[in-house]
Amino acid sequence: MENIISNTKKITILERAKQIAQIIQIDNPDYYYLKELFKKLRKELEIKRALEPKKLPYVPTTEEIKRYYDVVWNNQNTKHMIIVKMLLYTGIKISELVKIKLEDIKLAKCIIHIKKDENDKKVRIIPFYSDFKQSLSGYIKEIKSKDKKEYLFESNWGKPFSPQGIRSILSNYSKLAQIKQNITPSRLRHFLFLWMKEQNIDDDLIQYYSGNESKEALKLYDKLKNYSNKENHEKLMKGFPI
Repeated sequence: MENIISNTKKITILERAKQIAQIIQIDNPDYYYLKELFKKLRKELEIKRALEPKKLPYVPTTEEIKRYYDVVWNNQNTKHMIIVKMLLYTGIKISELVKIKLEDIKLAKCIIHIKKDENDKKVRIIPFYSDFKQSLSGYIKEIKSKDKKEYLFESNWGKPFSPQGIRSILSNYSKLAQIKQNITPSRLRHFLFLWMKEQNIDDDLIQYYSGNESKEALKLYDKLKNYSNKENHEKLMKGFPI
């Protein structure tokens, strides 16, 4: 034991591991013992735990989005088309999308009111591209003529779509468009805000549209990249590829 401790010659990691094993085997160590031991060792040696860098999310290319959009368009399902356009043009979160009520949509002003829940008095306003107004208005008129609707997107059973239901719809079109990486609500959201970032749109505006509580989340788009009023939004959206 003394020879093990006094040996200061530099050796390989494997040899050092064998030495440590000889020292601690008297304690009959298990997994949790070793986990706690090395936690204490890091503290003694003032070694901070290294965090693995977060993998950047996949963002569809413009060519993939155009191909995807064409497949949705050719399928001629109005509800699915409006879902995809809503996600693409607003960057709305899937959790917000499924809660949109017809009364939340202000067609005249081209905006959507978003609340976290029924009791939330604070409203987040999401603008949408004016060219989307006609198709959205037509869809709303169509669903109102059939039954009494409360939510913008309801199933055949009169219930609001679930996030999983929306993801399933998008996934089916990904297969039809033969896109290797599945198109998801978050990937459509990333596509829009990365595109905005590439147009040098101010972070304050992107933060407002995205609903992120801080600009910290927007650093993602700075890495992916290596008008503060409605008129600017309209002008910018004229150049949107879809």
